[in-house]
Amino acid sequence: MEFSEPRSIYLQIADQIRERILQGEWQDGERIPSIRELAIELGVNPNTVTKSYQALLDWGIVANQRGRGYFVSERAAERALTGMREEFVRDELPKVIRAMQTLGIGLDEVAGYLARQDGDKDK
Repeated sequence: MEFSEPRSIYLQIADQIRERILQGEWQDGERIPSIRELAIELGVNPNTVTKSYQALLDWGIVANQRGRGYFVSERAAERALTGMREEFVRDELPKVIRAMQTLGIGLDEVAGYLARQDGDKDK
């Protein structure tokens, strides 16, 4: 895993887990790696993973079953998608809009680009 500077490592780990849930790697009710397992896999301190799991607990994406471990919550993918969309609109979209304005890129140009991207997917 490559960690980027602007966002805390624990949030990057939480994002990675949400993405894995959204991609269907982990389903509702499925056990996810223990704190120690994930810390070893990612090469980070277990305290960092603990902080990530706490954020996921707070967001309702995972649940802790004492003595059994952490499990994907019911409707976790829906919650993950909603949260990630809200974060994108709040944190990333304003940056994109500022860059578009600076570079003189209009919505029509973006729409054309997106249409070409969709056409490439069909091939």
